[in-house]
Amino acid sequence: MQGMSQTKKVNQLQTVNLKVNGVSYEKEVEARVLLSDFLRHELSLTGTHVGCEHGVCGACTVLLDGQPVRSCLTLAAQVSGKEVQTVESLAGPDGELSTLQKAFWEYQGLQCGFCTPGILMTAEAFLEENPQPTREEIREVLGGHICRCTGYHDIVDSIEAAARAKVASKEAAASK
Repeated sequence: MQGMSQTKKVNQLQTVNLKVNGVSYEKEVEARVLLSDFLRHELSLTGTHVGCEHGVCGACTVLLDGQPVRSCLTLAAQVSGKEVQTVESLAGPDGELSTLQKAFWEYQGLQCGFCTPGILMTAEAFLEENPQPTREEIREVLGGHICRCTGYHDIVDSIEAAARAKVASKEAAASK
């Protein structure tokens, strides 16, 4: 009997209030729904990829209140009252690529693209905290991501180029 009451609790619906990419949502979800599934299936934000479903590969990384998290290890109910950013948030409203996305394009930082959304989100948060990283620091932050195509060299080049471009843009704006 005790196991049955636990099953009922797991299947109960919970209301989740959150902001995703600047848009507020209120949805009822089962308590066990993962954030990755919520984003992909409830909000149709399919840029967040699900790879290993164990938090190892990093493909599902999103920003939760500005910090990278594995959405395959996070319950949607846990993020109520918080702000989530997915890879879809990086491009401008007109679809113009962000500085980081442009760098990945220009420096061939992607091959198949499966790991790219998670890497972009981690890099976005990383460059906010460390606008002028060394190549070693970039490699260290990439340690939580698995890319089977590039060998990481072009990804490091891309992040390094984005950092330079962001610093140059800030300096140009400051000199005006």
